[in-house]
Amino acid sequence: MSSVTLTYETPQFLHSVIGNDIASLRKLAEAFDIQVTSRDGWIKLDGPEDRINAAQEVLTELEKVRRGGAEVSPGMLQMVIANTRQPWTEAPAEKILQLKLLGSSRKPPVLAKTRGQIDYLHAMRENEVVFGIGPAGTGKTYLAMAQALQSLREKTVQRLVLTRPAVEAGEALGFLPGDLNEKVFPYLRPLYDALYEMLETDEAEKMIERGIVEIAPLAYMRGRTLKNSFVILDEAQNTTTEQMLMFLTRLGEGSRCVVTGDPSQVDLKRGVRSGLAEAMHILSGVDGLRFIRFEPTDVVRLPIVQRIIEAYRIHRATGE
Repeated sequence: MSSVTLTYETPQFLHSVIGNDIASLRKLAEAFDIQVTSRDGWIKLDGPEDRINAAQEVLTELEKVRRGGAEVSPGMLQMVIANTRQPWTEAPAEKILQLKLLGSSRKPPVLAKTRGQIDYLHAMRENEVVFGIGPAGTGKTYLAMAQALQSLREKTVQRLVLTRPAVEAGEALGFLPGDLNEKVFPYLRPLYDALYEMLETDEAEKMIERGIVEIAPLAYMRGRTLKNSFVILDEAQNTTTEQMLMFLTRLGEGSRCVVTGDPSQVDLKRGVRSGLAEAMHILSGVDGLRFIRFEPTDVVRLPIVQRIIEAYRIHRATGE
């Protein structure tokens, strides 16, 4: 049995290292089957030497993230623990900080919190077209939005175009009361929510008014060529095969595209094939295009959401 005590400059900094969640210490203890105690500005680890060293490595990586100016989250803690037990990279903190996306003066930076999210951010920086595929809560749309805003700030693109299919409205959109925004706003609301979460309200509204950010239903992409744009297609599982081909062929010079979707949540009419399903089948291996598949372990919402998704996945796989 061994014992190691780690001391930090203040209790507040220690709490920030564990994501301001005292339950993180319990998760650390359970992950390595050791005893963890903490008081004031120190943490004491008791147990077999190899397990103590592994737990200390986790805390060291999280400290690097915190000193790098980023916030530690419960999901990040779980990722670093998993990496220590079954390594896939030698420096998780370095990877996290390399992919940090700038926030605003009052908004924190956006970070990858899982291995899948790290792969996703790498893919968006290295490829012209990226498909983010997986269950709800994995950050597919949120991280795509963050990367798009980063590209705007770096002036690698000139505008951001956000779109999604308005499946329930179908061909009846034109007969609904109100102007275009009033007709389709309910279907585009998640995109607005993500935008306003990352930007100050006045900044977001100015960008929309000036046309730097455009949010529109997929049907209004037909016939256009989108140049020097970062284009995000959300809820792509609800596109038809014709809509998906139409969308992917809108890209013009200097543009990048991210397509997000969850094949398990298709709302199309029975017998209509999903454009996302077809794209997954025929576009694998296309140069400049990458598929990132998220797993239930990449869910960054409440842990219960991850367990619910996994239960449904097992049920559908076994048919029981």
